Amino acid sequence: MKKIGIFYGSSTGTCEDLAHQIAGKLNVSEADIYSAEKLSAELVSKYEVLILGTSTWGDGEMQDDWYDGIKALKAADLSGKEVALFGCGDSESYADTFCDGMGAIYDAVKDKGCSIIGNHVDAGSYNYSSSTAVVDGYFVGLALDEINESEKTASRIEEWTGELKQCL
Repeated sequence: MKKIGIFYGSSTGTCEDLAHQIAGKLNVSEADIYSAEKLSAELVSKYEVLILGTSTWGDGEMQDDWYDGIKALKAADLSGKEVALFGCGDSESYADTFCDGMGAIYDAVKDKGCSIIGNHVDAGSYNYSSSTAVVDGYFVGLALDEINESEKTASRIEEWTGELKQCL
């Protein structure tokens, strides 16, 4: 399997926990899971596959650690790398910005020469009104709602990581 690095932005611990759940399904070592604040071009160069996750805050913004993380991604050479995204949000209280943080990361990496994988998550199976993380009816990565749909998390992670394994 390709060398995978997982980077997450988490203020409350939810996105961090999800990163560890995803890592478990993909047999990614704890040593290859990082807070987004640790992102650097040098660290990115160690991995063939990057799995990037964020919670969504405020008016659809990425978690704070991603602001420097995005700068590091933009400075890194992503050519030939595979990138998968996951995001968490609140589809009930913030239905109009659900998982927009994931959409912001997608916008930052989509034209950097990498291949986006795991980006065909059917948006029709979620309850929300708007999301910048939806392109042509699909989320650009795994969307999770631990507040309103936590009972669906395990099966969504299982299905998504199963799809990723086929790409890796």
